[in-house]
Amino acid sequence: MSELITLLTIAQKDLRQELRSKVVTVATVFFSAIVLVILAFAIGPERIFLENAAAGVLWVSLAFAGIISSAQSFQAELDEGAFEQLLLFPIPRETIYLGKLLFNWLFLSVLALLVLPTTMLLFNVSLGKEWPWLLLTVLLGCLGFSLISTFYAALTANLRARESLLPVLMFPVIVPVLLAAVQASDLLFKIAVLPPSEIALAPDKLQQAKDWLKFLAGFDLIYFVLCTAIFRFAVEE
Repeated sequence: MSELITLLTIAQKDLRQELRSKVVTVATVFFSAIVLVILAFAIGPERIFLENAAAGVLWVSLAFAGIISSAQSFQAELDEGAFEQLLLFPIPRETIYLGKLLFNWLFLSVLALLVLPTTMLLFNVSLGKEWPWLLLTVLLGCLGFSLISTFYAALTANLRARESLLPVLMFPVIVPVLLAAVQASDLLFKIAVLPPSEIALAPDKLQQAKDWLKFLAGFDLIYFVLCTAIFRFAVEE
C-alpha cells in the first residue's frame, strides 16, 4: 500500500507540474496538429488514399509527440538536482519508474483522444460501431510506447545528448508496438467506412484487428516486466 501511495504521489507531482507550466502540453498538441495537417495536404484530396493513410499518420504524430513528452518527464528533476535526491529515498526504484510511467501513459492517452477527432476530420474516417476496440487500441498502444519511452528517458537522463539519443535508442525497440497499433487502427477505420455491399467482411476484419490487439497486449506485458525489472540497474549506472 505504501508503494502504491508513493507511485501515485510521483504521478500526481508530474501532473501538477504540467498543469502549472503547460509547456509539454502546448508543444505536443501543436506538433501533432502540424504533422496531421502537413501529411494530409501531402497525401492529397483522394478519399481512398486519405483513408488508407489515416492510421499510420495518427500513430506517427503520437510517436513524435510522445518523444517530446517523455524527454521532458525527467527534465525538471535534472534541472533542480532533484532526481538524485529522489533516488536517495528508501523506496524501490521500480516505484519511481511506475509513477513516471503512469503520468506519461495518461498524458499520451489524453493527447491521442484529442488528436483522434482531427485525424477523422482530415482523413475522412470515422469511429463506427467498433469504437470501443479503437479506444482499447489507443490505450494499449500508448501504454506500450510509454513503457519504452519512460525507461529510455531515465536511461539517457544524465547524458548531454539525451534529446538526440532518446529516439535513436527507443525507436528500434518500439517498432512492434507501433506496427500492431497501426494495423489494428487501420482495420477498425476500414470497418467503419465499409460500403453496404462489403459489410459482410466486417467480422473478418474485426477478428484480424483483435489478433493484432492480442499481439500488442503481449508486447506490452513483455516490456512491462522487462523495464520494471531492470530499471534500477539503468538509473544506478
